[in-house]
Amino acid sequence: MRGPIALAGVMAATASLSLGLGLVIARRLTAPPSPRRFDLSIRAVELDDDRHAIVLDRTHQTESPGEFTLLFPGGQWVQLSAEVLDRGPGRIAREVTATAPGFIPSAAERASWSGIYFMTPVDAGLSAYDIPIPTPSGPAPAWRIDGSDSQPTRWAIHIHGLGSPRAGTLRGVQVTTELGYTSLVVSYRNDGEGPRCGTGRSTLGATEVDDVDAAIQYAIDQGARQVVLFGWSLGAQVALQLATRPCYGRLMAGLVLESPVLDWVATIEANCARAGLPAVAGLLALPWITSPWLARAIGLPGTIPLRDLDWIARAREMAVPTLILHGADDDSAPLAVSRKLAALRPDLVQLEIFDAHHTMTWNCDRKRWRSTVAAWLSHLS
Repeated sequence: MRGPIALAGVMAATASLSLGLGLVIARRLTAPPSPRRFDLSIRAVELDDDRHAIVLDRTHQTESPGEFTLLFPGGQWVQLSAEVLDRGPGRIAREVTATAPGFIPSAAERASWSGIYFMTPVDAGLSAYDIPIPTPSGPAPAWRIDGSDSQPTRWAIHIHGLGSPRAGTLRGVQVTTELGYTSLVVSYRNDGEGPRCGTGRSTLGATEVDDVDAAIQYAIDQGARQVVLFGWSLGAQVALQLATRPCYGRLMAGLVLESPVLDWVATIEANCARAGLPAVAGLLALPWITSPWLARAIGLPGTIPLRDLDWIARAREMAVPTLILHGADDDSAPLAVSRKLAALRPDLVQLEIFDAHHTMTWNCDRKRWRSTVAAWLSHLS
């Protein structure tokens, strides 16, 4: 009897480990916003009469092509040029193109690499004012940025992603403002800026959608007759749900989706692989999200209906023109899923692929991003 007993023990231990790993993945996936990590060291600052550059360790990130930002613990920022300058083994330098007012970076400071290029509307050259959107979870702060149209009937609503502040969407707001759209840059429950609900955990778009729905209602009350939704990463989930609601009919003119999460199962698997785990380990998290008892055990208000958030399964429900901007090197939201959606709905979906990482398509080629979005929006009009 020792053999069967030993086998049963091994099986029980394996099941326990699997359950525990699933718990860890599910908790991390839905975790409230955490403080930013400042994991880059400024190795040197180069100054001369007409150039200012920062020296960093050579990494896959710091060598990335495109325009990026260094964020500092005190809230300051430095914008970097696209050119990567060689500084010998293990080091590169990038020229500074702009800094937060009055800020001068120095060697040995710590910083964080970011694709968020503008921290405030002012930094993006935009005139905005703060408004509270009354949502089911409480007042959610938003920026309203008026376009050039004297009659604001065309609106763009910009929805940020998981773990990102709403400032990340300002890259797209510049385009809509220039085309005359009135923009709302929104927050939603448990994103670190909007109202906190329950334990502060994300429901991956399942309940956040109601807060953005309230922003659409605000736009309608202010005279909106045509709405375009810009969804970044998780924000694409929210945009797709809203665009399929029958109540909006002709109001919903189109979607612009940056690095969209179109299938949470594929996204969870991709993020497990990025973290060095087998991709299939992501499946262990699913019971903690979809089972009522387990979901409440990790602090969720209820289950997350992952099938309702699977836009490959729901592709036939799409009803409005959709522009997808996706990076070939995206290891968080797989490009393959966007390709599949475009193949399923060629009548509605235009897919543009960039040599970029997750939510970095604007950064890698600002000119192409802006011209693509502007042309697509002009075609809608």
